[in-house]
Amino acid sequence: MTIYDISRQAGVSIATVSRVLNGSTNVKPKTRKKVMDVIEQCGYTPNAFARGLGLDSMNTVGILCADSSDLYLAKAVYFIERNLRFGGYHSILCCTGYILEDKKTALALLLNQRVDAVIMVGSNFVEADAGDNQYIFDAAKQVPIMLLNADLDCNNVYCTMCDDFKAMQEAALAMIKNGITDILYLYNSTSYSGMKKLNGYLSACIMKDLPINKQYQQFFSGSREDIDGVCRFLSDLRKKGLEFHGVLAAEDMLAAGAIKYAKLNGLSVPGDLSVIGYNNSLLTTCSEPEISSVDNHLETLCSQLVKTCIGILNHEEMPQKTIFSGELIERASTDFNINSIK
Repeated sequence: MTIYDISRQAGVSIATVSRVLNGSTNVKPKTRKKVMDVIEQCGYTPNAFARGLGLDSMNTVGILCADSSDLYLAKAVYFIERNLRFGGYHSILCCTGYILEDKKTALALLLNQRVDAVIMVGSNFVEADAGDNQYIFDAAKQVPIMLLNADLDCNNVYCTMCDDFKAMQEAALAMIKNGITDILYLYNSTSYSGMKKLNGYLSACIMKDLPINKQYQQFFSGSREDIDGVCRFLSDLRKKGLEFHGVLAAEDMLAAGAIKYAKLNGLSVPGDLSVIGYNNSLLTTCSEPEISSVDNHLETLCSQLVKTCIGILNHEEMPQKTIFSGELIERASTDFNINSIK
C-alpha cells in the first residue's frame, strides 16, 4: 500500500492523508476517521516521504561526506546525525568521494529526495576555483546549505568552522618559542581548511623572522590511512639530507607516521624530534609516546551547526558564520609548557 492507495480508497486528497499522518488539526474529525480506518484496515506504515507530501517540511536533512572511513569525517557525521535526531529530524547520508562531478551528483540526489537542508561535512566541498562552486550556489536557491569547517559567501549558505589559521599559527609559535626553528610542515590536503593551516604555519615563521623554505613544506599524497607510507616518506627526506627537529602535521594520521619515523631512525621523542598533530583524535592517545595535537572542538562545531540548521528551518534569525578557536593539547611528543608560552 502507498499513500496514493490510501488517498484513493478514502476518497480524499494526498495532502489530506499527509496532514492526518502528521497529526495536523486542520482536518475535520469525520475525514480523519475515514483516513485512519483505511490505514488500519490496510496495515499501512507511512515513510518520511509520505508524511511530507503536501507539507512544507520533510523533517529530513541530507548529509554529504567525502569519506566515511576518515576518522575526523566519520566522527563529525556521528555528532551531526545525533544532534539532528535529538532535534526531531531524520537524515540521509551520501558518501561522495573527492571528485567534483560525484559531489554534484550526490547533491542532486539529496535535493530530489526533497530534504529540508543539506549539510556538507568538511572543507573539501568548497573548490579553489570559484566557478566550480556553482553547484552549491544553485542548491542554496532551493534549501539551506550548511558547511562544516568551510567558508563560502552566498545567500542561504551557513558556515560553522574552527579558526584553523590561528590554531596552526599558535602551534607553530609554540615550537619556535621552544627553540625549534627547523620545523617540517607536513600536510595532505589543499582544501580550504588545509590551506588555512598551511598559511598559519607560514605566518608564524614570518612573525619570528624565519626563512620560508619550500623544502620544509612537504605534501604527502598517499592514502589517509597509510601511516607506514608517511614513515617511509619522512625517512626518504632524511636520506636526501633534510634535517628537522620538529614536525607540525595537518592531521593526526601524519603525526602518527612521524612518531613511527622517529622510532625507525632511532630518534627520541621529544628529545630529538617534537611532533604536533591536528584534530586531537583517538590516534593521539594510541601512539607511544602520546601525541600533542590541536583540538578543533569538533563536537562543539557539529552541535552549533545543527543548532543553526534547525533554527533556520524554524525561520529564526541565525548567524551566517560561526567561528570557534582551536586549542593545543600538549602530550608527551612535546616538552614545552603551553601556559608559559601564551
